[in-house]
Amino acid sequence: MDDRRTVVLTGASRGIGHATVKRFSDAGWQILTCSRDAIPEETRDDPNWTHHFPADLADPASIDGFIDSINELLADGGLDALVNNAAQSPKTPYRERLGCLNGPLAGWREVFELNFFAALTLSRGFASALNRRQGAIVNITSIAGHATHPFAGSAYSISKAALSALTREMAVEFAELDVRVNAVAPGEIATEMISEEYESLIPRIPLNRMGTADEVAGVVYQLCDRDFSYVTGTEIFVTGGQHLY
Repeated sequence: MDDRRTVVLTGASRGIGHATVKRFSDAGWQILTCSRDAIPEETRDDPNWTHHFPADLADPASIDGFIDSINELLADGGLDALVNNAAQSPKTPYRERLGCLNGPLAGWREVFELNFFAALTLSRGFASALNRRQGAIVNITSIAGHATHPFAGSAYSISKAALSALTREMAVEFAELDVRVNAVAPGEIATEMISEEYESLIPRIPLNRMGTADEVAGVVYQLCDRDFSYVTGTEIFVTGGQHLY
């Protein structure tokens, strides 16, 4: 490893994760990523995006292998930031989001494995490396974790609410390691996952538009930067004001 500041980011292949990779790269950070997909083409052109690991973070063996690979790569060096971005919101065979009255409970457990337990497992796994650099953790939560959402589904929303609570608890415990823990809660962000039905939500957004993945990425980056070195236990809403209703 070299002397560049280093970030580990999950769910890097598209959307907010992909935009966040670019934001850190533009600032000269070394970027280590994983996703369920194969190595993105951009890794061949970006000198800062040095390592990508295919990994299924909902699978205990796969996530342990990812942690071991990163820690071996870091050796005695440290980690400056961990961004827990990977998440899923699956649908039932009837194309419905998982709710309290529909879908198998096994589906709920799969959602929580990736959306909640993966963040906890990775944070534990990289705690020593983060401590060595007095690093930062950013959990990507959601506006859906704070109010009912017409399209998110209960399993996804509740997993994100749990991640918000985890952020607060981790902020207190990880402070003993000089590691800051914050969260970013996006609202309606124009990514590949957004369908036409989301257009109906725009009148409920004070800024009267959807956000961009780049706008979320900018907030994530700032929370990891030294300018925010006295900020921990905070959740920043990137919603255009939608969370105010």
